[in-house]
Amino acid sequence: MMNIWSWTRKSIMYRSLLNKGNNFPRTGFRFIEPILYETSERKFHFLQVSDNHKKPRQNYKKILRTIVKFLNADVRASYNSYVRTSVENLSEPQTKKNKKLFEGPNLEYFIANSAATINNQPEKLLNLKNEVESHPYISSLEVSGHGRKVFFETYGCQMNVNDTEIAWSILNSAGFQRTEEIKLADVILLITCAIREGAEQKIWNRLQHLKSLKRRRQNERKGSTLKIGILGCMAERLKEKLIEKERMVDIVAGPDSYRDLPRLLAEAADGKTAVNVLLSLEETYGDVVPVRFNPSSSSAYVSIMRGCNNMCSYCIVPFTRGRERSRSVSTILEEIKILSDQGIKEVTLLGQNVNSYRDTSEIKYSIIAPSSRSGMSEMSRGFQTVYKPKVGGIRFADLLHKVSCVDPEMRIRFTSPHPKDFPDELLHVIKEQSNICKVLHLPAQSGSSEVLQRMRRGYAREAYLDLVSRIRSIIPGVALTSDFICGFCGETETDHRETLSLLDLVKYNFVYVFPYSMRQKTLSFHRFKDDVATDVKARRVNEVVDLFRNILLDLNKSQIGQQQLVLVEGKSKRSNHYLAGRNDRNTKVIFPSVPILSGSKSTDLLPISPGDYVVVEIQECSSQVLKGNPLYHTKLQKFAFLEDSDKVESYHDFN
Repeated sequence: MMNIWSWTRKSIMYRSLLNKGNNFPRTGFRFIEPILYETSERKFHFLQVSDNHKKPRQNYKKILRTIVKFLNADVRASYNSYVRTSVENLSEPQTKKNKKLFEGPNLEYFIANSAATINNQPEKLLNLKNEVESHPYISSLEVSGHGRKVFFETYGCQMNVNDTEIAWSILNSAGFQRTEEIKLADVILLITCAIREGAEQKIWNRLQHLKSLKRRRQNERKGSTLKIGILGCMAERLKEKLIEKERMVDIVAGPDSYRDLPRLLAEAADGKTAVNVLLSLEETYGDVVPVRFNPSSSSAYVSIMRGCNNMCSYCIVPFTRGRERSRSVSTILEEIKILSDQGIKEVTLLGQNVNSYRDTSEIKYSIIAPSSRSGMSEMSRGFQTVYKPKVGGIRFADLLHKVSCVDPEMRIRFTSPHPKDFPDELLHVIKEQSNICKVLHLPAQSGSSEVLQRMRRGYAREAYLDLVSRIRSIIPGVALTSDFICGFCGETETDHRETLSLLDLVKYNFVYVFPYSMRQKTLSFHRFKDDVATDVKARRVNEVVDLFRNILLDLNKSQIGQQQLVLVEGKSKRSNHYLAGRNDRNTKVIFPSVPILSGSKSTDLLPISPGDYVVVEIQECSSQVLKGNPLYHTKLQKFAFLEDSDKVESYHDFN
């Protein structure tokens, strides 16, 4: 016997049989008895192939016809006794592990657990979902947490915060418990970020500390072993270094492997190193309801898509998060309805490229005419991509409109978008819906067209400024924020000055600035040289920050005297006598914690609690925060109605 092949109906592997690189001879194939033949309960084919050099050359087309006939034969029942005999006569003893292999999941298991097809399956198959195990070949008892305590540490973006809640939801269902004290933890899971070198260095430093904690635990509690796991982007990128070289961790799970955490932890409990960093083209965790770590918070994150197709030359995200795939509209709306019932007042839609959302599973939902839903009409004018634009499906404008209608009293934000995905249809939805916050994140990354070209951003400086102008013409008073990278490969002082001039022209309400950090696997790693000195990068970052703060101070001063709607978050970090919240533009507002009027026309006083909408008159500011005096309680829609001074006289009709 030379090898074992797994045959399916869609893969006859004719070319493999003829491939000169195979160890099989080019003549004399014959098929020995199948180890496990396809029956109505089993959909796996394991055929043993042997060679016979003495036989004459055979007709390969005839062989293929025989294989197809063999695989498609509808007389499977007659072979059942033959199969049982073949299995019993195997030389390998029937261990418990082998028995699980032969009694593994059938086709109905994969159909019932397929997110893409489950809505179209017969009722009898849907009912099987609760009967089959979540992990093939492994019983639920083996992957149970048995009350073990898990401690989470989250690093990086909002997406990682949401991933933490997803991971905890999965582990919670498997019988684990969460602890907020690291000393009580049986398992420590770090949700990591790999976007910059500084973010990874924090994880390495933390792992050194946890490694010493693990040694102390082994000495203090004999028989009790602390397990350490790395989850997220860094897990996928540095899996070999984490396991083979540093030997610091017991579990490594990529962003698309959180469903496998119970099994990985079960493997680690037996003293093995468990790894799953496979990226998926389908995984969105759409059917997993995240368990929020802070139930008292009035805001929540909802992930609507994962991955990125943009392939910017500096960015590691497509390699750690995979390609774009979107959740279905129905699962997103259902999750937001649940959050609304729980009293959530603000939801942020998340995605690596959130406004490129495209759901093809529910085409019937659409608010945009089909004629405008093809080709470049879905992108901002003057922008392009390195990939062929996708056609059809439910786009972000459709989704955003539907989300805003779930609860008119719930604020809607979204991050992080790409400037190319702001068509006019989306801008008009943002303008028309009063509960969609009028603040847009437009990551520019650089003000130089030459640098933008090397970054493969898909636009020039002029197209970006044209987009800014169009946004402000459609949405008056909109606030803009951005990202900038200083010291990218080949960036000159002239390029840097163009970035400074872009800040001065646009006048952002907030910017995130970082020195360039080269990442392996990216295009810039293979094509460019990181030729800007570290001290030069630091100086350019400081210059951008100083300019931005001066601009922001002027913008904040212009808001003094305004009455703004603020969603209360909780007590101020500096004093329990003050409260903190955020206005529509996402600027932090600080104000005294005192009872205020229950309404603009009321005389009753009510205390201020987290989750309340209050009107605050801005009295002073810094470059970072606004400070004011709370006036009265209100609702989001009432305040939006009163913002237009022409409608003040109709206020009583509104009530």
